[in-house]
Amino acid sequence: MTQNGSIARAAGPAHVVIVGGGFGGVAAAQALKNTPVRVTLIDKTNYHLFQPLLYQVATGLLEPGTITTPIRSMFRGQKNVDVLMGEVSGVDKDRRLVELTGGQAIPYDYLVLATGVQGSYFGHAEWAPLAPSMKTLADAEFLRRRIIGVLEQADQATDPDLREQLMTFVLVGAGPTGCELAGELAQHFQRVPTEYRHIDPRKARIILVEAGPRALASFSEELAGGAVNKLRSLGVDVRLGKAVELVDDEGVVIAGERVRTRTVLWTAGVAASPAGRWLSAETDRAGRVVVGPDLTVPGYPDIFVVGDTAHIENNGKVLPGVAQVALQSGKHAAHIVRARVLRQRAPDAFSYFDKGNMATISQGYAIIEKDKLKMDGPLGKTGWAFIHILYLGRAEGQLMLCVQWLFGLLFGRIGSRYIDTPSFEAATPARVPAAAANPAADRPSS
Repeated sequence: MTQNGSIARAAGPAHVVIVGGGFGGVAAAQALKNTPVRVTLIDKTNYHLFQPLLYQVATGLLEPGTITTPIRSMFRGQKNVDVLMGEVSGVDKDRRLVELTGGQAIPYDYLVLATGVQGSYFGHAEWAPLAPSMKTLADAEFLRRRIIGVLEQADQATDPDLREQLMTFVLVGAGPTGCELAGELAQHFQRVPTEYRHIDPRKARIILVEAGPRALASFSEELAGGAVNKLRSLGVDVRLGKAVELVDDEGVVIAGERVRTRTVLWTAGVAASPAGRWLSAETDRAGRVVVGPDLTVPGYPDIFVVGDTAHIENNGKVLPGVAQVALQSGKHAAHIVRARVLRQRAPDAFSYFDKGNMATISQGYAIIEKDKLKMDGPLGKTGWAFIHILYLGRAEGQLMLCVQWLFGLLFGRIGSRYIDTPSFEAATPARVPAAAANPAADRPSS
């Protein structure tokens, strides 16, 4: 290490630095297993998060350890990978350095940025402290405490108006995350046993708001419509074509109507991490870095941007920010690095293989769509569960997931309901962790 805190550029194998321990970053590192390179994988946490099931941690159905895996354990047998827990603050493209908070700088021969996304408030960053999003494990645990806390507070409230506010939940955005969270919340309140003496959690008011004309826009109208009908049968108030115009200490304003609530959850749009700013590169409206066909930054063939962080066009369409895009693009970047290191012909332009969309609404209802294949109801739920168990990866996590789901199915398991603060974070509008409240905060995940 040099006097300024930088790691000296060593002779020998090329050094590949990967920023982000989510799907894209992990896929890239794993694809370099048998390549003669040194890999440094940097993430601000020391675990890989299976983000598709994050909402089930927020409702207490799953324990956090079920969907997290220590990054170091994932690469226990891959000797060319070194894991570094740290926060990236910038990239010096000309000197080929990744800069960390605290002054450390790491040189690279190849750089893969897989830094994921954060909540986008569509120009209203001031709403972030009042309407937390759910992108990190800390976000999910905060929401879990929040949901439990408002029930505790409502049970103690003597003012009917205050009790109604505490038992009203507004979710902004009816994409897969919003629909899945709304459905799980409705079931959670139905499963809560009659331990509360002064409230009936089953009467909690859940409002799902979507500014667009329909929910689940990436699905066919037939499947999306069925999912909305299922949500409504669970008691969710689904409002389509209604925009949220204001979020403040008293609640929200939806298409001119004031809804008083103490809990607003943001499940709408996303914005990319600061990678575009680090690189001073061209970005799209969501802040994603516009990359070339080979996923490199124009003018910098040694820098790759993958997953949610990248604006990737495939067959004339911009690819969505889903796990499969991250996995496939991470592997593609690694294959190009391998080809260059071994002086072989590099792969052709990145081509995405769409494995379909899926979303779950309730314990026995999910939708799956792949081209002309469409499944819903219990059959869709079976497929959804199988695929999620398969992609969770590690056997321990798969077993824990199966056990917790089975208990929920057979015994109406309602999960963890402990909170450790007397205020329950419920008497005032939600306050989110500092990283979540800052729309520009880095979220190294995919």
